[in-house]
Amino acid sequence: MTSLTINPGGPLQGTIAVPGDKSITHRAIILSALAEGESLLTGYCRGEDCLNTARAFRAMGVRIDEQPDRLRVYGKGLWGLSEPEQPIDCGNSGTGIRLLTGLVAGQDFFTILTGDESIRRRPMGRVVKPLREMGAAIAGRKGGELAPLAVTGSRLRGIAYRSPVASAQIKSSLLLAGLYAEGTTRITEPKPSRDHTERIFRHFGIPVQTEGAGEGSTEGSSVSLPGRPIGWTAKNLAVPGDLSAAAFFLVGATIVPGSDVTITGVGINPTRSGLLDILREMGASILVTNRREEAGEPVADLHVRSASLHGIRIGAERIPQTIDEFPILCVAAAVAEGETVITGAAELRVKESDRIATMAAELAKMGAAITETPDGLIIQGSGGRRFRGASCASHGDHRVAMSVAIAGLVADGPTKIEETACIETSFPGFDGKVSELLTKR
Repeated sequence: MTSLTINPGGPLQGTIAVPGDKSITHRAIILSALAEGESLLTGYCRGEDCLNTARAFRAMGVRIDEQPDRLRVYGKGLWGLSEPEQPIDCGNSGTGIRLLTGLVAGQDFFTILTGDESIRRRPMGRVVKPLREMGAAIAGRKGGELAPLAVTGSRLRGIAYRSPVASAQIKSSLLLAGLYAEGTTRITEPKPSRDHTERIFRHFGIPVQTEGAGEGSTEGSSVSLPGRPIGWTAKNLAVPGDLSAAAFFLVGATIVPGSDVTITGVGINPTRSGLLDILREMGASILVTNRREEAGEPVADLHVRSASLHGIRIGAERIPQTIDEFPILCVAAAVAEGETVITGAAELRVKESDRIATMAAELAKMGAAITETPDGLIIQGSGGRRFRGASCASHGDHRVAMSVAIAGLVADGPTKIEETACIETSFPGFDGKVSELLTKR
């Protein structure tokens, strides 16, 4: 069992880069493996989640050469995958297992998909149900509600599916299945979810269409894909820095007095950059500079200085754009002046951990006044007073572990977090980045 001890020091100061975007890396590996020819992926996320997706495609016959700063993927074409000899282990990645379920549903072979203990508890029915409507043959625990999933490749047909929740994983799983389906696949969501899949489809020339909501809209939207495209040619792709990883340092530099940090090359996709808007509304000083576009994704440098925060209300309409940043947002709220109320976030109870319960429990250990509700939290901010140093748990959740670590930077003594190996799933070297920015008293 590994642990991480955070000793509060001086301000956070300097310039850093964060790991490549985890969501985009998953999708870049998948689309490159299905392309015709050789793709070079630079700046990819080296977390275990993404490495497990690369291993999955190696198991299906795709050559992937790995270097610290790049992946070279030798695509085998839309119909070039082969049956894996062993069950595919997706580790801790909900994105990996759900997207791969959609992909292998249309193959002409048999696949077993599994993961760690956390993944085997997480709901899979949300993708299995619509995939079965497309003709997929999927078996699993509790009738396919839980992994492991056994997928017998089948002839699929396009469907019009209205998702009950805004979920990029559901949408992306169905779009990947739609590549192998006869007819058009159309997914409608109550609110727009992350659109990384649509953007990378367009980057590779796959004819996906979005209707309804415009960029940044809070209204429902639909995505459609004509089945069985003729295939696509390999392309190089630079993966931007992960905003969800940058979020820890955006909040850290905001709440630690005297801090001044620049984070370079961060993806600022509007379907997931809600944290920037929320932190600014709370009073944060975040400057977005050097805007550009890479592989269809907006990218920028983020300059953040320490600032006093105040509590706000965060409703359901903002959750899809902040879904992964919820744990670190709780830390910001806990040191703000006044009350922050978060509602409509029930989806967070079925992440790597129940993030509503785990953040309430761990921040309470550090002295935060925090009340759990069925779909969110009520947080009474400390007005800048320091947390208590405490012994905390990660609950096997990488984002909980890193959020508590950032909270430890404004504690009155050391904070020890147990079971922090999970951080490797998304942010290898996180503790080193903290040390790099932390000036010693």
